[in-house]
Order: sequence, then structure tokens, then C-alpha cells
Amino acid sequence: MSIGIIELSHVNVTVPASAEEASKHFYGVVLGLRQIPKPDGPRKNIGAWYELPGGQLHLSIEDGVDNVVSSRHVCYQVVDLGEADLHFRNSGVAVIPDPRPVEGSPRFYVRDPGGNLIEIAQSVDSV
Repeated sequence: MSIGIIELSHVNVTVPASAEEASKHFYGVVLGLRQIPKPDGPRKNIGAWYELPGGQLHLSIEDGVDNVVSSRHVCYQVVDLGEADLHFRNSGVAVIPDPRPVEGSPRFYVRDPGGNLIEIAQSVDSV
């Protein structure tokens, strides 16, 4: 029996407070996501929410978490993987080659300023 999921609402990533501004720059400028208003509440003025096609990305502040050692990740598909690679490198973001390449599924990884792993994959429609 299904629980009736109809769509993805949002993905939440966490960064330490010391990486909040750099992470906002990464998601808003480097990835080019549009920041959207957060609802009123005690966490309205920390972190940020961004619009994604088909959902949202929520950037939360959480100290004491070591994201760099985790392989959990979010994957974004892009039209041109080569252009995305060049964009990240020109933005000073280290590109991590795919450690387990799959034929016909080109991809690479980057980490945000809080250490979150992000997979960048060639759109299946563009391969």
C-alpha cells in the first residue's frame, strides 16, 4: 500500500553558522537559485529558502554536524555538464570527479561551503 506521495515539497541541507553567508552565496549566486521568503517564525532570519523546479531547497543552520564525511547528497540535472563543470571551476568551487562512473550517465560532484555533497548529472534528455 502506498502512502500517497504526490510530489517532492523540499530538500533541507544544513550548514554550520560560520558557513551561512558563504552558503547563501553558493546557492544564490553560484547555483543561481532564486531565494524565496521564509514564513514568520523563530527561524525566519536564519538560513534561507530557495526555489527549485518542482520544489524548494531549505538551507538550515546546524552546528556540530560534519557534512564533509557523509556521502548523502542532492542531485541536480543540467543540460550541459561541461558548461556546469567550467562554471564551478570559474567560481572557485572544487569539482570532484565521479568515483564510480556509469557508462551513459556522466556526472561529477561538488561540496557547498557547509560540506554538503551535491551531484551534478547530465540530463538524460541531453545525453
